[in-house]
Amino acid sequence: MTPKAPQHGRNVAGFPQSGTAWETLKQEMLEFKELDHDWRGGRLPAYIYYFNDELVRVSSEAYSLYSVENALGEGKVFKSLTRMLDDISTMAFDLYNAPESAGMSFTSGGTEGLFEVVKTARKWHRTHRKSSGTLNVVAPVTAHAALDKAGEILDVEIIRTPLGPEYRGDTAAMADAITDDTILLFGSAPCFPYGVFDPTAELGRLALERDLWFHVDACWGGFVSPFAKQLGYPIPDWDFSVPGVTSISTDIHKFGFSAKGASLLIFRDVALKEYERFEFSGWPRGTYATPTFMGSRPAGAIASAWAVMRHLGFEGYLETTKAAMDATMGFIEGIDAIEGLRCLRPIGETNVYNFVSDDPGVDIMAVADVLQENGWFPGRMREPLAIQQGVNPVHLPIVDEYVRDVAAAVDYVRANKQAGTYREDSY
Repeated sequence: MTPKAPQHGRNVAGFPQSGTAWETLKQEMLEFKELDHDWRGGRLPAYIYYFNDELVRVSSEAYSLYSVENALGEGKVFKSLTRMLDDISTMAFDLYNAPESAGMSFTSGGTEGLFEVVKTARKWHRTHRKSSGTLNVVAPVTAHAALDKAGEILDVEIIRTPLGPEYRGDTAAMADAITDDTILLFGSAPCFPYGVFDPTAELGRLALERDLWFHVDACWGGFVSPFAKQLGYPIPDWDFSVPGVTSISTDIHKFGFSAKGASLLIFRDVALKEYERFEFSGWPRGTYATPTFMGSRPAGAIASAWAVMRHLGFEGYLETTKAAMDATMGFIEGIDAIEGLRCLRPIGETNVYNFVSDDPGVDIMAVADVLQENGWFPGRMREPLAIQQGVNPVHLPIVDEYVRDVAAAVDYVRANKQAGTYREDSY
């Protein structure tokens, strides 16, 4: 058989007949990395969550120690994973003011967490309530898109409601959208599009009044807001200290700085986990049961999360959060000083912000185009047209450089009357 020619930049012609030495492959991978954006240099607004190489080493070495083990066997053959998960839950319960009755599931990320909470709330509702139509979730329009992915898979309608002041969810609009088939109220802490908190206390009261499950998505801010609040930033109460909050999702692999594949779904009452569990006995092998969606799961993600949380501790997270928030406020101050640009308010609730153009002669998408041509990867907001920037600690040293490049891009666009267009190539 004649091998096929490489396509689309591939450097293999098909399945190899013989193996390749690791050193050769490693060199190829290092060369591949030259195709990527410089995340260590702060050119990315998301995807990578980075503090320093020492923390990467801790995370990577912990992951490597468990790179072969399978978390499907947690509690059976890999009891060390149970030990680490118990520690992770203890730390998370303390951080989020969970009651003694709380329970936790370790998931692969925010998407799986949202799938699990919709699935669990759906099963709880079917067990305890009667419905005559399609079940639904009521959420602000800013709820993460993964919520609709969960709804599509689970045949649950996602009702997105308009926002109130300051880009926050509108409690009255959400109350009006509730039906007998509503299984879940949803809020963000904060929402990713605008970096502001939905009115958690109001939504908690609404959930208690209507006897509804209320989920808080803290995947972006869960490892920022507790520490930013300690640093004096205007962070509202949003966790289990708020009456009515039923469950919380939070990513350790974002600003918890663990390896990817590490996220938590925390329940106020551990008994709710019984509605999350999947069990099947209708095959010859016997009963198959999993606590979450995945079967085989990377034990390395658990090990990395455990090690990084223990390595940093509260004081370490104060340091990482201070760097990220200092950078955020530095960006905002610098961009607000550029003629024709304005950062959206409110600010200071988290480490993500947006800036728009108030000058008809400065097309903000054209500014984004120029920044991208110069090696930055700008986030592009559609409503309103804006550049969005998620901020890492690694951005702190390059605040002035970024602001200078934004100012230069504005001058170029204004002088050349350059037009840009919104395109869906953002994170």
